[in-house]
Amino acid sequence: MSYHNPPTVPRKSATFDDYTLSEIRRAATTGIYDIRGGGAKRKVPHFDDLLFLGASISRYPLEGYRERCATNVVLGSRFAKKPIELKIPITVAGMSFGSLSGRAKEALGRGASLAGTSTTTGDGGMTPEERGQSRTLVYQYLPSRYGMNPDDLRKADAIEVVVGQGAKPGGGGMLLGQKISDRVAQMRTLPKGIDQRSACRHPDWTGPDDLEIKILELREITDWEKPIYVKVGGARPYYDVALAVKAGADVVVLDGMQGGTAATQEVFIENVGQPTLACIRPAVQALQDLNMHRKVQLIVSGGIRNGADVAKALALGADAVSVGSAALIALGDNDPALEDEYRKLGTTAGAYDDWHEGKDPAGITTQDPELMERLDPVKAGRRLANYLKVMTLEAQTIARACGKNHVHNLEPEDLCALTIEAAAMARVPLAGTSWIPGQGF
Repeated sequence: MSYHNPPTVPRKSATFDDYTLSEIRRAATTGIYDIRGGGAKRKVPHFDDLLFLGASISRYPLEGYRERCATNVVLGSRFAKKPIELKIPITVAGMSFGSLSGRAKEALGRGASLAGTSTTTGDGGMTPEERGQSRTLVYQYLPSRYGMNPDDLRKADAIEVVVGQGAKPGGGGMLLGQKISDRVAQMRTLPKGIDQRSACRHPDWTGPDDLEIKILELREITDWEKPIYVKVGGARPYYDVALAVKAGADVVVLDGMQGGTAATQEVFIENVGQPTLACIRPAVQALQDLNMHRKVQLIVSGGIRNGADVAKALALGADAVSVGSAALIALGDNDPALEDEYRKLGTTAGAYDDWHEGKDPAGITTQDPELMERLDPVKAGRRLANYLKVMTLEAQTIARACGKNHVHNLEPEDLCALTIEAAAMARVPLAGTSWIPGQGF
């Protein structure tokens, strides 16, 4: 009688998974690093790891149909003569014309205005479409200075000095030649069809003392009317927020590593920066230590998806949040209705991130005239407004359940965490215990 050893089941490596193997083969074949858009795709501790406790006997909830829960927020009340007043604590993040089509920028402006909030220009300057449709428009002042001019600064309702971005803190962006159309080239003072790299640091200042001088310069240009934001990537949030405040910022925008980008190196997106959840409490601590919490407003961005995320960010101490990738999805990005076209590009709906190629079937991240025509800015704007409205209602629902008559009254005491990592990052107790990791028993 002969015996045969049963075959073992083939086992793939967790370290060398299918994606990693494909990336090694791609690098070996091409000799170049991978470029893509979007934010980090790896799983990191996030708002899903937090839960609200809600009210029962020990807390008194509010009745949703009869008792008010306010959502308004004022941004830039520290020094600006004309702070921004928004109906909701959800803003639209900076995304450039060049990365996005003119119709997409118009749609963002329309949607934000219908919802009673602000949108932001991004790299590449201010377009008439966006300024014309945006009730409140924040003008980004970036290291590249592409499209920047003092007249547009004065037309804006606030100015955002971009020091860093969550997807690439310490790095610059890319806009490849296929998206440098005649109009984009003219606005950015660049040759048509030539790859463009955005600088990783500002050309005329190198540290917080210089930043203070730059902020004063911007205030003088705008007659001290406009709030000055400072945007930082989620790297060293405590020190970066403290220095931004000391430099004179009215508002600090903090962007975690799940925040998107038009295009940069894959290795950068996935391996530089900290998760949004890890950044909020150190930033709030910096504001509290300077006695500036709620005096200098904090806007958190990077992976915000729904009203629960909004409520959790506010409970941890933020004044508002900002959405970018989610706003594009609301416009129609990565829609399964376009699955056949995504497959022709070698991908699938929900995974398309080659925004730098300018072939977006949805007509959003492209400068191709035929593709751009596919996006109706009026309809897309309504979709965005609906999305922002739903997020606001969801945040209100949670706030009322916690007994709050304003979403800003949410607090860390209303939260618990499902994992030790999230508990340590958010500095709230692990569910079922009173233990906050790193802070004793």
